[in-house]
Amino acid sequence: MATYTITELAREFDITPRAIRFYEDQGLLSPTREGPGGRNRVYTTRERTHLKLTLRGKRLGLSLSDIKSLVDMYRSPKDTEVQLQSFLVVLARHRAALEQQREDIEIMLAEISAHEEKSRSLLGQLDHAEK
Repeated sequence: MATYTITELAREFDITPRAIRFYEDQGLLSPTREGPGGRNRVYTTRERTHLKLTLRGKRLGLSLSDIKSLVDMYRSPKDTEVQLQSFLVVLARHRAALEQQREDIEIMLAEISAHEEKSRSLLGQLDHAEK
């Protein structure tokens, strides 16, 4: 079975070892320990997948608790109805939040456009007054 060091995973996913340790502290990763005093973290292919899921959830804007639910779902038997229903609820909640953000952004962009148009109009009036 393939194993990875924290440095290898950090390099592969373009994140810092500190970020990986943070995810470990949050219970998202559980590497085994080797070497004197267990100083060296060893990540399995499964832990690599957990990291990949974590980073995907982060890119989607999910909270750490939602990401943890996703990773926990991956750890337990797959495709159970309760897990999938729960995940759909998380996705629906996140979709609603993103749609609200998009609506807010569209309103702000419209306000900015209106201010730009008004400012251009005022500049045009100033140019005519000076001539």
